[in-house]
Amino acid sequence: GGVALNCVANGKIAAEGLFENIWIQPASGDSGGALGAALAATHLHLKTPRNVRKPDAMASCALGPEFSQNEIEDALTRSGAKFSVIPDDDLWPDTAAALADGEVTGWFQGRMEFGPRALGQRSILGDPRDPAMQKKLNLKIKFRESFRPFAPSILAEDAADWFDMPRPDSPYMLLVTTVAEKHRKITTEEAEAHHGLEDQDIQRSDIPAVTHTNFSARVQTVQHKNNPRYHALLHAFKQKTGCPVLINTSFNVRGEPIVASPAEAFRCFMATGMDRLVIGNCVLKKTEQNPSLATDYHIHQ
Repeated sequence: GGVALNCVANGKIAAEGLFENIWIQPASGDSGGALGAALAATHLHLKTPRNVRKPDAMASCALGPEFSQNEIEDALTRSGAKFSVIPDDDLWPDTAAALADGEVTGWFQGRMEFGPRALGQRSILGDPRDPAMQKKLNLKIKFRESFRPFAPSILAEDAADWFDMPRPDSPYMLLVTTVAEKHRKITTEEAEAHHGLEDQDIQRSDIPAVTHTNFSARVQTVQHKNNPRYHALLHAFKQKTGCPVLINTSFNVRGEPIVASPAEAFRCFMATGMDRLVIGNCVLKKTEQNPSLATDYHIHQ
């Protein structure tokens, strides 16, 4: 089951310092059962050797389908989308500037993630410095309760400066830690006294949209070698704002699976309050789309 997906427990185990290294299988839920069955068959029945790959063989969970630039453009054209094509050197600063201006951005790059976490391949991104961003994402994008917390993605090289990292990295967003004291805006005592739903609007840190009531956050560290496109965007956002952190939530709404194709991404984009969609090198702005293509998700409680 998904026992190892308990990020709070994982964070406590890491913080105890009992082990030299901790590695958590990032698809350790139902989807990982197929992987476990295949591994059991190949090692126990076919007697193939077990060769350890470091850090792991999961390739940042980017093991799902991907689409070429031509396939993306064809799919968007068939969907009736209006888009521009921007080269990489301009894509990073352009998207970072939009995020810094408060635009909620759908981010669709490379291979889809395998496992329960969006890791910068099929993500919805936002500015964590904006105190209103958490509520905006929940109510207008995810269609769920306004208090639900979001996870931060951060450049791996800056993680120790912004968070109390019990281990140097958390590439699969499977550890809960706390925002570093230098980035907090209230004391621990004040946080403990104001932790109810009525206190959600209190700014607890420099990145309030990803800081829970007790300063905790489920961190994803991003390395260039594992996810160069997402790393480049985070780096551009840091250059623009001085903050190496973005909100990262899965590219879907409540009651729907994560989007897998460009057509699904465009449908989700048009059915929510997302401002911008970036698929490969295609950039879509909500204000430029045909309003008749807007759809509604029917969310059942």
